[in-house]
Amino acid sequence: MKLSRSSKAMNDPLSDFLNVLGASVSRRTRLEAAGRWALTFPALDRLKFVALLRGTAWIIRPAQAPQRMSAGDVCLLGRVAYAIASDPEVPPNDGQALYDAGGDVARLGGDETIAIGGTVTFDPGNSDFLLDMLPDFLLVPRSSAASGAIATILGLMNDEIERDIIGSEIVSARLADVLLVEAIRAYAGSIEQVEIGWLGALLEPRLGRVLRVIHGDVSQPWTVAQLAGVAGMSRAAFSAEFTRRVGQPPLAYVRAWRLTIARAALIQGDETVASIARKVGYTSQSAFGHAFRSTFGSPPKAHVRS
Repeated sequence: MKLSRSSKAMNDPLSDFLNVLGASVSRRTRLEAAGRWALTFPALDRLKFVALLRGTAWIIRPAQAPQRMSAGDVCLLGRVAYAIASDPEVPPNDGQALYDAGGDVARLGGDETIAIGGTVTFDPGNSDFLLDMLPDFLLVPRSSAASGAIATILGLMNDEIERDIIGSEIVSARLADVLLVEAIRAYAGSIEQVEIGWLGALLEPRLGRVLRVIHGDVSQPWTVAQLAGVAGMSRAAFSAEFTRRVGQPPLAYVRAWRLTIARAALIQGDETVASIARKVGYTSQSAFGHAFRSTFGSPPKAHVRS
């Protein structure tokens, strides 16, 4: 998902994440079903969206209460095994094998229920950062405040599938990218759902300012005192609140994001190790190499594209 790299986007952490990590909807699927049915899918290092165009269905996850979905609802699933079913009590079949054998459309007895899905993959090695920041399950109901944009996108996606005309592949791919962003936006807008976590921190005014300045200039030699000043908080209060919400201390977050950017750049292979180290804020290549090995278990040169 190569979004425009304007100065505004540089200060937008979500756009920054999706650009740097190379997020893209690599596969789009459709399910048409009627009667009693259920399909199960394994836990993978991917983000998956499921959108219901018609009817109802249940999303079932291990050790969680089944979640009912209706037409217009969208959910995002992270590293979690799940099943989609007409009823939680129906024994599931292997959905992964079904799609692998029959292509991107599964038909199970009719079209009382129609769902579309998209698998969001990342550049090699880059999935951890975003997936660790998001919950394993995000539901955006049709009743949410931001559902209007999502409904429009779903309608357009369904039209592309049914029209089956030239250019539909590229249009469907772009619509899937937009649907992903709109679903995350809509979920983030439900503040009561995301008080804790990266999205909650991004929406909290003080911590949101901090995340934006970090992503706006990751090479800056940030200190806790500087970031606390951006937040308008004492150092102790800022560190405690940032850690509580994001799940790691402020400078640990800065370091992790710097190294994630560096690894993505190394994989692209367009710059030298020394140049990348400088761009993410390391004045010493040896310090960069040590930090990189400590985080990823191998030296930077091992990640350079041949």
